[in-house]
Parts: sequence; structure tokens; C-alpha cells
Amino acid sequence: MRVSKEELIAVLAQFNPWWRGEAIADLPGWRRAAFHELRAWLAEPPAARAVLLSGARQIGKTTLLLQAADALLGEGVPPANILYATFDHPIVKLAGIDAVLDAWREREPKAEGLEYILLDEAQFIRDWGTWVKHQVDFQKSRRIAFTGSAMPLAEVGQESGVGRWHTIRLTTLSFFEYLQIKNLSLPPLPQLASLRALFDWPPAEFYRTAEAAAPYAGHFHEYLVRGGFPQTAQVESITHAQRLLREDIIDKVLKRDMTALFGVRRVLDLEHTFLYLCMHDGGLLDMVDLCSNLEVKRPTAQNFIALLEATHLIYRLPPFGYGKDVLRARFKIYLADAAIAPAVMLKGKSILEDSAALCVATETAVFRHLFARYYAQSVRFTYWRGKKDREVDLVAEVNGEIIPFEVKYRAQHTGARELKGLLELCAQKQIARGYVVTKSLADFGPAQGLPSTGDANADIMRIPAPLLCYWMGASELARVDDEV
Repeated sequence: MRVSKEELIAVLAQFNPWWRGEAIADLPGWRRAAFHELRAWLAEPPAARAVLLSGARQIGKTTLLLQAADALLGEGVPPANILYATFDHPIVKLAGIDAVLDAWREREPKAEGLEYILLDEAQFIRDWGTWVKHQVDFQKSRRIAFTGSAMPLAEVGQESGVGRWHTIRLTTLSFFEYLQIKNLSLPPLPQLASLRALFDWPPAEFYRTAEAAAPYAGHFHEYLVRGGFPQTAQVESITHAQRLLREDIIDKVLKRDMTALFGVRRVLDLEHTFLYLCMHDGGLLDMVDLCSNLEVKRPTAQNFIALLEATHLIYRLPPFGYGKDVLRARFKIYLADAAIAPAVMLKGKSILEDSAALCVATETAVFRHLFARYYAQSVRFTYWRGKKDREVDLVAEVNGEIIPFEVKYRAQHTGARELKGLLELCAQKQIARGYVVTKSLADFGPAQGLPSTGDANADIMRIPAPLLCYWMGASELARVDDEV
């Protein structure tokens, strides 16, 4: 099926209002931390590469591209030299990238200076890897940024595309970004250079910060229920927000993208697999139980889980360690956002009255914040299980250090009895410091009276979840050193 050039030009003209001298409608004033990295690569790239914004649907990739276009226009780039196109649109998808570029230049002759090509949902471009490689190698006057909602965009054709694009991995909104979008008036919190800096705080500083953070706790719980997607964060009704989230995941990702991108035919079985994972968020994946409950064969279930990871809906964490034992062990599963399970399972705000469910949602949020903060440093996240089934929820291996995190989101204060797994791991691996994520703002500060771990005491810091997630997402933290 062919698309007429006139029809294609009409579609592109709607996507590019700056060609008509018009402003971009409904562009939010707030900017995510990833915007600054994207702008740096478009303005003065450290290397001759395109930029890939990779992440799930509805997390703000399109907004980032349009904000980049708006910034370029503000810096004096000729409107004719900026093209935005989304290959999610049927006309653009049918036409193909070469026809889009031809239509662009027929509508808007090139002006002096660099060209900027911003492409949405580029996984629908035929032979996209080869096209990007050719552009980077031979079109030196062009800067290219493109988005994708599926990991194959970053994996397929990697051999031919090595070194041709820089990937910016987008996650859902951090708690810090969520507060900025909501434009809430809250007491300021102290800036934190790194989590390690907490060990140098005087006791009075913990007390003052806990007092200032009191209004943040309720917003953190709403964040867990509403989700870190820009659209759902701004919807007034939580019920409506969860419905939008549910529809985006079930209808657009599971039913449409999985069929279009991966040729999945057993959509109902895939949906059931995802529902099973929603029921076991933050837990160890039991493939035997999954296959038995859903009546699917193991290779089919494994393929479904790999596809869910490819579309950024889940993360898989191996156990701590290396070698054959890890290969045979069970993975831990986290959903991409703490609000996904309550939305898909139609739980509404009921998790706030369910201590176990609230703890799981908090653990998921904590992992997502740590992942977003440190993934660019090639951090390795695992979980640890020791004697008597003692566990540590998260173990980060970054910059040559092992940093454990244990989530204890409960009303009572955290003492040695609740930290047996963390203390055992610290003793076993001679770890210098670890972190316990707590619920009460009063449960904040160095853990006291802990038994010795090996040859020395490990320093254990208790941090309330709202504060940890706030600091992990704060732009001030991203601009300083990368100590955990």
C-alpha cells in the first residue's frame, strides 16, 4: 500500500507546528533529568552518535523529544532544520523513513546549519539499525534522536550498529520528579551529595530532616498507588489514573505491541503470565508453579517473561554470586512501577491498608529509584539468600563495592532482630556499610547496638523510604559524586 506524498506532508505538518511559526501546544514546563543528557548529546555530542531514548510506553519519551525541539528553536535553530515524526502513526509507518525525509525536504527546504531529526517509536522503521548506522557514518551534518518502547530496538542489529548510538534508559518518574509535576508546596529538604554523607550527619540533623519530611509521607503513599507515569501523575482521580495505566499496559503493550513487534499470537496466555507476575511482584519466580497454574509449557513461559522484560514492564534480578549456581537459581521479579500491580489487579488504594502489599510496593519503588540512579555506571543488582533462608532484598555492585539494601517498611523501629540477613551478608563479605529502608520518619539514622560482623562492625544506616526515593531522584544528587 502506497501513501501519497501530499497526504504524508499533511501529517508531518501537523507534527511540526514550528514550520508554520506556531508554538508546540501543551508542552509542560517541567523537565526530567534525562532532558539535560539528551540536550547535551544534541548540542555537543561527546562522540559521533545518535541518541536512543529507550523505555516503556507513556513515560515521557515524546515529551522529551518535543522539549528538545523547543529548546533548539529557542537557541535559533531554523525551524526548517528540525523534523519530528512518530512511526506509531499508520501513515508515517506505511510511508517509511526515506519517504518521510523526502516529504520533509519538499515541504521545508534546508536552511543553513545542522539538521535535527527526532523520531518516535523507531522500532517500527524497517531495518532501522542499518538506517541509523548509515546516517551516523555519512550524514555528519545531522543530529538524530530516536525513541523505542522495546528492548529489541537496542539489541537487534547491534553488530552493525556498534558505537552508532548512545542509549538513555528512561524509567518511570522518580518521587522527586513526581513532586515537581504535581507542583506541590512542601518544606525544603537538605541536599545530599551521596548516601554515604549520612554517616557524617550529627544526630540533630536526622531529627530536623524527619520533621521537615513529615508532609512528604502522604504524597509518597499516593505516588505508590498513582504511579510514576506523567499522565497518571496529573489525573485528579486515582481511580481514573489506575484505569489509564491498566489500559496502556493491557491494551497497548500486551495486545498490540507484542503482536506487532514480536508476532505473539497467544495474547491471552501472555496476559495471564503478566497477571501472575503482578501477584508476585518483588518475589522469587517459581517457574514450576507458574507453568502449573497457567497450564503453559516452560519454554513458552520463559519466552513470555523475556518479552515482558523487553518491553520494560519487568526487571529480573539474579541471586548474588557468579557461576553455575546462579544459572540454576531463581530470579527475583520487579515490575517497572509500584503502581502497576494495584492498577492491573483492581486494588485501588486498598494496598495502603495492607501492610504486606505496601511493603512490596515500597520495595519495588526503592529498586526502581536505585536502578535509575546508577544503571549508567554498569551497576549489577542482585538479591542475596544465606543460611536459614535469611535474605537481603537488594545488593548493588558498583564502583568495586558491594552495597546491600534491606526494605523493612513496618511501623516498629528496626533493630538487630530484623537485620539478621543483612548482618550475615556483611560478615560474610566484609562489607563496610549497608542501608535499611524504613517506614517511620522517626526510624532514621545509624542503627545502634548491632553485633560485630566479622573483624569489624558494619555501618548500617536507616533511611525512611520517602527520603531515600526523594534523594535518589533529586537533580542535585545526580550532579555530584556517584558514591552510594
